[in-house]
Amino acid sequence: MSASPAPPPGPRVLSVNTARAMAVDYTSAESGLTGIAKRPVSGPVRVTPPPGRGTGGDSGLVGDFVGDRRHHGGPDQAVYAFAREDLDRWEAVLGRPLADGSFGENLTTAGIDVSGARIGERWRIGGVLLEVSCARIPCRTFAEWLGERGWVKRFTEDAAPGAYLRVLEPGEVRAGDPVEIAYRPDHEVTVAFLFRSRTTAPELRTRVLAAGEALSAEEWERARARAKAAD
Repeated sequence: MSASPAPPPGPRVLSVNTARAMAVDYTSAESGLTGIAKRPVSGPVRVTPPPGRGTGGDSGLVGDFVGDRRHHGGPDQAVYAFAREDLDRWEAVLGRPLADGSFGENLTTAGIDVSGARIGERWRIGGVLLEVSCARIPCRTFAEWLGERGWVKRFTEDAAPGAYLRVLEPGEVRAGDPVEIAYRPDHEVTVAFLFRSRTTAPELRTRVLAAGEALSAEEWERARARAKAAD
């Protein structure tokens, strides 16, 4: 009698990715440097709450460079996660290989719907507790890095942007760590929902307020302004 097949592994981190500073002529960073060229690293990586936006320093991952600190980084964009399944979809569409970290993500995951995560959802990964905070909005640096015509529009229409997370409890993460959903709030505002409210479906913006205090201050004010204008 043959043995039963092993069950598929649960949600997990496939790779932890960081970047050194890279000089380019297409970033909006005053320094002319970007940290989008993420590469998988071996061993554990320390994750801590980063300083406020515009104050310099790494992302939430120690040793991971943030170039355009006016628009990226800070506590609400401490860690960026993107699903390997979505990278695989884009590989088929673009007809080219996409290594872990290709989209500038810190965590390449498997077995979890990253863009379907709810704002305020909490993930336990290794010794770290993270909270889903906002969606990644594509920019010129991302488009130029990939070198794909019309990339910002294509990525926006796909509406699977990956998730930014804030650090609630610092610690270490490494490839292979399981992703445990420690808390999932009871509202409709997923990362994809928030992304669409910012891009293709602004009529959703007032409903974003259901995510409450888990929203970044920027997203909260944007949704409040929309609600006020609708009154």
